[in-house]
Amino acid sequence: MLIDALGIAVFIILFIVFSLLAYYGSRFRKGNLNKLYEWGLAGRRLGPYLAWFLIGADVFTAYTFVAVPSLAFASGSTAFFAVPYVAITFAIALLTMPRLWSIAKKRGYVTASDFVRDRFNSRMLSILVAITGVVAVLPYIALQIAGMQAVLTTMLYGISNASTVSEVALVISFMVLAATTFTSGLRGVTLGSVFKDILIFLTVIVIIVAALVSYGGFGAAFSQISTAKAASAGAYSTLPAASVPAFFSLFLGSALALYLYPHIINGSLSANSKKGLRRSLSLLPIYSIGLAFLALFGILIYAVPNALSIVQSTGNGLLTVPALIVTMLPGWLAGICLLGIFVGGMVPAALMAIAGANLLSRNVVKEFKPKMTATGEARLAKWISVALKFIALGFVFVAPLTYAIQLQLLGGIIILQILPAVFLGLFTNKLDWKPLLLGWAAGLISGVYLVLLTNHFAALSSSSLLTPIGLLYIGVISVTINVIIAVVGSWLAKAFGVFRTGLIKESEFTTE
Repeated sequence: MLIDALGIAVFIILFIVFSLLAYYGSRFRKGNLNKLYEWGLAGRRLGPYLAWFLIGADVFTAYTFVAVPSLAFASGSTAFFAVPYVAITFAIALLTMPRLWSIAKKRGYVTASDFVRDRFNSRMLSILVAITGVVAVLPYIALQIAGMQAVLTTMLYGISNASTVSEVALVISFMVLAATTFTSGLRGVTLGSVFKDILIFLTVIVIIVAALVSYGGFGAAFSQISTAKAASAGAYSTLPAASVPAFFSLFLGSALALYLYPHIINGSLSANSKKGLRRSLSLLPIYSIGLAFLALFGILIYAVPNALSIVQSTGNGLLTVPALIVTMLPGWLAGICLLGIFVGGMVPAALMAIAGANLLSRNVVKEFKPKMTATGEARLAKWISVALKFIALGFVFVAPLTYAIQLQLLGGIIILQILPAVFLGLFTNKLDWKPLLLGWAAGLISGVYLVLLTNHFAALSSSSLLTPIGLLYIGVISVTINVIIAVVGSWLAKAFGVFRTGLIKESEFTTE
């Protein structure tokens, strides 16, 4: 194995500390966890810094730590779309999330679907928004497992039964995660996110220091690339002109999609005030600095021969950062850093499951069982959160992980179709539920069809469509179709006198 006994011991001990911390969450700022807003939103009592840790943990997941460097390792400049993407997504968050928090606080909303139901006076639209969120978030949970698997694969590299040990470790980890989430809800996830984020920032810093001290830093890595990729060094280090439309549309579409995901909205609604939420969101660009360095780690590996050989021998680019950790750092420090990435998958997976459970319990099941009590609603959400975790885990075991990754290509396209109802609904009451429903259907159908078309109805490997102006991210195309139908259809509904007025007054958005 590439990590010694001390490193494994440190990993296990810190995992136990993480689990106890997450379990302690049930006693942190105690509330009645038999109520959904207490269990699923921490009672809306997270201050600006706790909310900052929580939302940051949602945005920068284990899959981010392995996927972005992996893309940089394989494709170079293309991977850096993530840097401008996070730079503008926080501006979008500052524009939308405090406004959503304000109305959610006044009316007791737990999810975005609660808002959609009242804003457009439509039960059907609310249910479809909820289902869309759950469908988009499930493969995201599976992808957190990809990051966790990358850590275990690297730790167990070279032993004969690595696959079996890895699967057993994942099952045990998810049993612990399910138990702590069931018991502590969002409070436990929040404490876990503080623990996780400290370890992640430590990991980024120590890798940079080790690279500068022992391997010549990023300059040495870029010089190695000119040799390793001599035939395509220019395209690798510089974005080709033909890729510019795809690059810009991808980071724009991704930025618009991020704060539509249910787990990100869930984290935002847990803040204790609009002012505190604004402060949390304004501090989030700090995370984008770390993300920029993570992308550069995909380049750094070319200066670390031992790490490069691991990735090349396994053919798995997701091992880029774990391989750097085990080859550059002493065993005890490697154990700390690997645990950071590992729980970096567990924390977001827990929040994604909570957010999906909130939607299914409150906005789907309760719509058909309106007499469900508050205790019954919370109990159902707890069990659904457990089920969602193990559905995602089972999917990874049953199907090749590549299918989860391919499904995630559709995730952004799918979640973008609720943009008119959620984001536009925050700023205008001029939209009608029927055109919004038609726009949602048209955007979803066109998005899925264009993805299949661009991949020639075979295995999914691309989410960009060749157009007269170049490759464009399909999510941007499909949501444009959606918005046009919603806006024009609403104008026609008004003109023909069939417009349905929502239940929320504009003055309510100003409530603190």
